[in-house]
Amino acid sequence: MLRNFIFKITLYTWFLLWTPILAVGLISSRLERRLMLIETFGVLSLARNLGGIKYEIIYPKKDENGIPFKHNVNSRLDGRTIIASKHMSIMEVAILFYHVPKSFFILKRELLWIPVYGWAFARIGLIGVNRSRGKTNMKDLVNRVTKKIMNDMTLIIFPEGTRVKPNQNVPLKRGLLFIAEQLKLPITPVGVDTGLYWPKRGRIHPGTTKVYFEPELPSSASMDDIRSAINKHSC
Repeated sequence: MLRNFIFKITLYTWFLLWTPILAVGLISSRLERRLMLIETFGVLSLARNLGGIKYEIIYPKKDENGIPFKHNVNSRLDGRTIIASKHMSIMEVAILFYHVPKSFFILKRELLWIPVYGWAFARIGLIGVNRSRGKTNMKDLVNRVTKKIMNDMTLIIFPEGTRVKPNQNVPLKRGLLFIAEQLKLPITPVGVDTGLYWPKRGRIHPGTTKVYFEPELPSSASMDDIRSAINKHSC
């Protein structure tokens, strides 16, 4: 209980201390991204040192020469892909943002309205969508995503649309497939077990959380293919 209290108070203090720094970073998208990466590293460090939560990233197995055991015909020569991750915690958001270069997310438009932090999200290229009206304008969304992909950025999307609890399966949003099919980009599924250690609500639990990068799926993959891949290691 004490560990949980100290961790959360320190985390909130960390966010507060970084507010004026991120405000300064708004002058430049490049500077803002660098500052956000440092701030994110701090979040992961607090999780490790105060919360006792370490993490391990697991990639598809390769042989001793670094070649995948099975050639993946879905891969593009330019390496572009859409990362589709299971969403259980703020932990995988921090891990993916920190480890995937030039990444950006699609998130609720309202999050971009948060003073300073929301503005910083917009400054580094995160895309907000209006969910209150039901269906998103997918054509406009694809155009916005395309511009960022052409600028060598990588889209990270949470097809579940919200954080879920361990052992909870929810219907995936079809927007992922629409974007993948329109841009002809393969999909890299990512599974996580972060909800066991840093849940959406409740106490944190010390341990080593894992982030599993699965083999790429084609842009024509089915929802069942994606659901199966991101839930492969779910608790």
